[in-house]
This record gives sequence, C-alpha cells and structure tokens, in this order.
Amino acid sequence: MEFPHKSGAAEVDYIPRPVFSLITETTFVGETESHRHNKAQLMYVIGGVLTVQAAGGIWTVPPHCALWIPSGVFHAGRVAGHIKIGSLYIDPALAAPLDQNCGILFVQPFLRELILRFDSETPLANMDRERETRLISVLLDELDAAPPEPIHLPMPNDRRLRRLTESMIENPGLRFTIDEWGARVGASNRTLSRLFQRETRMSFIRWRQQLHIGLALQRLAQGEQVTNIAGDLGYESVSAFISMFRRMLGTTPARYFDDAGASGLERGDRKMIVRDWDGGDIPRNAANGPANVIPLRRP
Repeated sequence: MEFPHKSGAAEVDYIPRPVFSLITETTFVGETESHRHNKAQLMYVIGGVLTVQAAGGIWTVPPHCALWIPSGVFHAGRVAGHIKIGSLYIDPALAAPLDQNCGILFVQPFLRELILRFDSETPLANMDRERETRLISVLLDELDAAPPEPIHLPMPNDRRLRRLTESMIENPGLRFTIDEWGARVGASNRTLSRLFQRETRMSFIRWRQQLHIGLALQRLAQGEQVTNIAGDLGYESVSAFISMFRRMLGTTPARYFDDAGASGLERGDRKMIVRDWDGGDIPRNAANGPANVIPLRRP
C-alpha cells in the first residue's frame, strides 16, 4: 500500500535493493486502488488501524501487527484517520521460502527493529554486502517465526453466502438468525451451515463475530466509545459485546491497544485461546472521518 504522497505501486519493484522499507505517517481517509507488486510485502502498522482486502478475504491489522502479502497478490488498503506504517519489501526470490498465503503476524520488538533498519531513507552506507546478507537472513528467520494473529474475515464465493455476507457487512447490526437469513437468500439452515464451514472454515456465528471484531478494532482506533460500538453492532448490552471481544482476542476492548505493547511472550500466550480456526465505503473527500467504518468494497 502506498499513500498519495509516496511512490506508486509499480515503482517499488524497480528500487535496486533486495530488501528495503518505506516508513509512512499520514492522516488519510480513503482507499487505494487494487494493485500488486512483484516484491513480497509486509505492512507493519506502527500506529492506527489498517484494513486490507486481499486473497479472498478482509484483513484488519491493528497496531504492532503486520499483514504479509506474498509476491503478485492483488490487494487494496483503506485507512480512516491517522496511521503510521512501515512497508517492508522483499525480493521474490528471497521471499520464496516464506508462507505464500496472506496472514497477519504479531511484530515482536526485534522484528520491528529489523524493519526500521532497512528504511530506504537511511541507506546501509556503512554496511558491506556480507553484513547486509547476514542481516537479511536474520530478518527472514524472524518473519518465519513471527506469531500469527487470527484477525481475518474470509469472503465466500457461493452466491447465496455472498448475498448474506454482503448484507451483514452493509448492516453489521442485523441480528437475524441463520434460519432467518436462509429464508432471505433461499437456502436452508443446514445448507448455509455447510457452506459456511466449506467456504470460510468458520461457523455462521464465528464469521459474524469476526466481522464485528474487525469493525470494533477500526472504531476503537478512532477513539470511539465501547457503548456506541456495542449498540451499533446490535448487542443487547455492553457486557455481552465485551464478553465476545474478550473471548475472541483475550482482552477487553478498553485494554486491547494498551496490551498491544506487551512483550511477544505475553502476547503469544494471550492469543493462543483463539487458535481454533484457520486462520460502508468511505468517501475520498471526507473531511471529518466516518461515523461508522465498514470493510472494503469488493474490487
């Protein structure tokens, strides 16, 4: 992802360095065009929240996490407010041994320092080629070992599920049961349940919770009150929303961004409880930011 004042999407492929990063800090409301790079990319969110549509799903990337995007994968990003990102680019030959699927990683302090060390605006003038090669090797090892984060909303292909999920994205506060949705899209409860598991590897309830988690993180990052978020997402009480949030992410909404600065070991332990599954558009000229942020529209 490149913001308007940074290099174009294609230009990064022509920078003659095997590994480099671009550090961007901006206040930006809008979304990029869908694009891809020949280089693999790691989008590390230093501050703010980023939403990316890529590889058949929607990814919400909170602070201290990063989205891994393999070489050649189309993606589009959206931001609603202030954000600071370190985009790390890696030659596809070097990235070939790494995971070839998109995924969110928790960035531990050592990996963070490596990303910053390769900042394109601070050339490795005092580093010889052998030392740079060793540093790249360490970086690749750290990327391979980085803990995954299960903040992903897979999008189905079945037309009935598409209609259902797109309606839920447009109106996240709807609390229809799967039977009620079945009556609206022309499928039985059993059929929809089977399709959800087959196409998203999640149950209907888990998919809806994952949608709500992504929306909540976006709005929490903008400083919105938990009470308002819970109400807009259709929860009968704030405590019910907090209970769901804690069950999914291991902490409360009020503490999530504070806990994001925890050590890698603490973070990894806290997240293990959710490792049991695979893991409204914003006007470009908006001046005051949206009242409610919804995931990216499909390209």
